[in-house]
Amino acid sequence: MGNLVAIVGRPNVGKSTLFNRLTQTRHAIVSDEAGTTRDRQYGKCEWNGREFSVVDTGGWVVKSDDIFEGEIRKQVALASEEADLILFMVDIMNGVTDLDDAVAAILRRSAKPVLLVANKMDNNETYLAGEFYSLGLGDPQCISAATGSGTGDLLDLIVKTLPQTDPESLEEDIPRFAVVGRPNVGKSSLINAFIGEERNIVTDIAGTTRDSIYSRYTKFGFDFYLVDTAGIRRKNKVTEDIEFYSVMRAIRSIENSDVCILMIDATRGIESQDLNIFSLVQKNSKSLVVVVNKWDLVENKDQKVMDTFTAAIMERMAPFCDFPVIYASALTKQRIFKVLETACQVYGNLGRRVPTSKLNEEMLPLIEAYPPPSIKGKYVKIKFCMQIPEVRVPSFVFFANLPQYIKEPYRRFLENKIRERWDFHGCPMNIFIRQK
Repeated sequence: MGNLVAIVGRPNVGKSTLFNRLTQTRHAIVSDEAGTTRDRQYGKCEWNGREFSVVDTGGWVVKSDDIFEGEIRKQVALASEEADLILFMVDIMNGVTDLDDAVAAILRRSAKPVLLVANKMDNNETYLAGEFYSLGLGDPQCISAATGSGTGDLLDLIVKTLPQTDPESLEEDIPRFAVVGRPNVGKSSLINAFIGEERNIVTDIAGTTRDSIYSRYTKFGFDFYLVDTAGIRRKNKVTEDIEFYSVMRAIRSIENSDVCILMIDATRGIESQDLNIFSLVQKNSKSLVVVVNKWDLVENKDQKVMDTFTAAIMERMAPFCDFPVIYASALTKQRIFKVLETACQVYGNLGRRVPTSKLNEEMLPLIEAYPPPSIKGKYVKIKFCMQIPEVRVPSFVFFANLPQYIKEPYRRFLENKIRERWDFHGCPMNIFIRQK
């Protein structure tokens, strides 16, 4: 189960730079202008064998200072509720500001562990960090997110401070299905439709995180856990930034599941937030079933309309197009049984093993007929392939004489050919090219 680390602080203290440094990406746009980070950034970080997720809070556009302050407070309160550890960033060059004091006051009240990170220590001005003791959050960790100095010590401290994830109390070999989607798409209705009135068959095991509730489902010969993220937002929270909230929640439930059931609203089509959640599913390499909900509200529901809708979904979610799309209605219970059947099939595909002899027999003649393009007169030869055993995501390794010359399009070609021959419908897939 993943830990979640949130980076908070007032604008322009270097949150995005630290985010990029921790996740070793350049996803977050970095600029000297305050308020550049409009959407929250989400990424993974690995250090000393521990993996955790990092969320860079940002994402507000504000006209006046007082709204600005209110927004930051809201973000900080939200982050402190959802994350396992908070990195509170301050700027050594600017010293303590009123906003820092306001944020520190919220963090002191929260029960979560907080690390105070003093950024922009580019010329070793450690002595300037002394004034941050006034925030009452312990020793400031001096770093420079831009040059990376001090970030190794910070990561050591993060890994040490994060709560040890205890092994789940759930039985391991029972699949876990998470129902995800943006607010108001019908997640609660779908889960209620699954569970029905017979609540007694379903046992609720609250996971280690307060927000993912596992319901064991044992009706009709099925046996799995539903990871329920729906309907947990308390009424007094509705005024808060719902998108941020739903993404924080989705991260948790996606990480803790085997198959994600992504719900899309038939009456509204595919929206950017659906794609955000889809990309979270992809980043975590989870299997996928797409459910188009509220299908009962669509006027003319012929096959042509379905095909058009499916084509639109595939186009927006390319290049990963090998997943089932089901048209259902949680309200009228239309096809919801099929959703469960399909999720179970996809989970089964996840464990599919292709014998090495069979794989080579099918793939090598294909590769010979369509070899990787030659580069600088060098011919790339693939002599052998096999499936890697005992991994969560179906992974195949191809042994070549010049692996560095095999580019993404050819990997995709290999993946598509494997998918055509064996049923990995709904599952992600890894293709590795290694030196033979």
